Amino acid sequence: MTTDEATKNEGEVQTAALAEQGEDITPNQDRGVLKIVKRPGHEDKSPMIGDKVYVHYKGKLANGKKFDSSRDRNEPFIFSLGKGQVIKAWDIGVATMKKGEICHLLCKPEYAYGSAGSIPKIPSNATLFFEIELLDFKGEDLFEDGGIIRRIKRKGEGYSNPNEGATVEIHLEGFCGGRMFDCRDVTFIVGEGEDHDIPIGIDKALEKMQREEYCILYLAPRYAFGEAGKPKFGIEANAELVYEVTLKSFEKAKESWEMDTKEKLEQAAIVKEKGTVYFKEGKYMQAVIQYGKIVSWLEMEYGLSERESKEAESFLLAAFLNLAMCYLKLREYIKAVECCDKALGLDQVNEKGLYRRGEARLLMNEFELAKYDFQKVLEVNPQNKAAKSQITVCQKKMKEHNERDRRIYANMFEKFAERDAKEASKAVGESETEKETCEKGLKTPVAEGKV
Repeated sequence: MTTDEATKNEGEVQTAALAEQGEDITPNQDRGVLKIVKRPGHEDKSPMIGDKVYVHYKGKLANGKKFDSSRDRNEPFIFSLGKGQVIKAWDIGVATMKKGEICHLLCKPEYAYGSAGSIPKIPSNATLFFEIELLDFKGEDLFEDGGIIRRIKRKGEGYSNPNEGATVEIHLEGFCGGRMFDCRDVTFIVGEGEDHDIPIGIDKALEKMQREEYCILYLAPRYAFGEAGKPKFGIEANAELVYEVTLKSFEKAKESWEMDTKEKLEQAAIVKEKGTVYFKEGKYMQAVIQYGKIVSWLEMEYGLSERESKEAESFLLAAFLNLAMCYLKLREYIKAVECCDKALGLDQVNEKGLYRRGEARLLMNEFELAKYDFQKVLEVNPQNKAAKSQITVCQKKMKEHNERDRRIYANMFEKFAERDAKEASKAVGESETEKETCEKGLKTPVAEGKV
C-alpha cells in the first residue's frame, strides 16, 4: 500500500467515525458540524464571543490529505471567537471546548468554505476534518490597556452601538470579591453614569455593545471607583470590580453633523458646566468626556458669524485648558501637552496653557522645555510666583540630572580604564613569559644527532 493510499484510508476511517459517533453541535441541529472529544480539557470554563483564543490545529480533506497545520509552523493560531474571522464551523466548535481539550470536527461545506472553496488547497463544496487543541483563551481587552475586559455571554442584535450622550436602558449586576453589591435596571446618559453610581468603565464599554447584548465586564480600579471607592456599596479604594450588563435598549445622541451651530454652542455651555462639576468632585475621566464633546462639536466648525466664532473659540480654549488639567490629574502627560498646544494655538500667550504645559513637561523630565514654558509665563505675568518657584525646581532637577549623568559616565570610564589596565597588564605578562621561554630555548644545547 502506498503512502497516499494509507493516508486516504486513514482519512476515510476518521471521517466515517465522526459521521457515525460525532455530536451535532450546530444551533439548528442540521449535522453541519460534528464533534468528538479526543482529550478532555482540564478546566470547566469555555471561551465566549469576542475572546481571544489560542489553538493548534491540523486540517484535512475528507480523503485524508492534509492542507494546513499550525504545528508544522510551530506557531499557535490566534483569533477572536464569534467575530467571523474564521470559518463558521470553528466559531461554533471552539466555543464548545475547554482549555486543554483536543477534539475532532467534521465540517460540511456550508460551515466551511462552501461552493467557492479556497483554491488551490480546498476544492469547491469540500467537507473538512480538523483536529483542534484549545491552548488558552482570554477576554477581549476593549481599550488595549488591561482596564476593561469584556466576555460576551449573548451576542447583541444588529451593528449599531450607543454613542457618547446616548440614552441607554440597561440591567446590571455588580460584584466585588464574589459579593453582589448592586442589582438593578437603570436608564441614564452615556458619559454620565457616575450620577447613578455607575463606574466610568460601564460608560466606556456601552459604546462597544449592541442592543440585547449580555456581557461580563472586568474593571480595573481606574475604570471602577478608583481611589475614592464607593462607601455606599461598601467598595474600598482601588478595588477591582466585575459587572454583568445587559443593554436592553438605547437611543443615540445627535451626532455633530446633525446639530446646527446655535445648538452646538448651547450644548457646549451645558457640558462645560457638567465637566466642571465632575472635575471638582475628582471624577476626571467623566470630566474628560464632557470637555471632549465641546472639541468634537466646535473644532472643525466653519462658516460662523463673527459673534459665533468668538464664542466657539472661547469654548474651545476653555475645553483644551480644562482637558489639560484633567490629563495632568490622570497622569497622562503627553495628552496634557497636546491639549496645551491646542490651547496655545488659539492664544499663544495664554498663561494657563503655558503653565500647564510646563507642569506636564516637568513631570516627563523634560526640564529644559519645562523651564522655557515657565519663563514664558513670567513674560506674560511677571508676578506669577508659582512659575518662579517651578523654574527653581527645573534648575535643581537639571543639576541633579547632570550630576547623576556625570557619576554614571565617571563610573563607566573608570570601569573601562580598569578593564584596559587589566588587559594591558595581561599582555605585558604574556610578553614577558614568551621572552623567558625564548631565552631558555636559546641557552639549551642541541643534542648530538638530533635536530
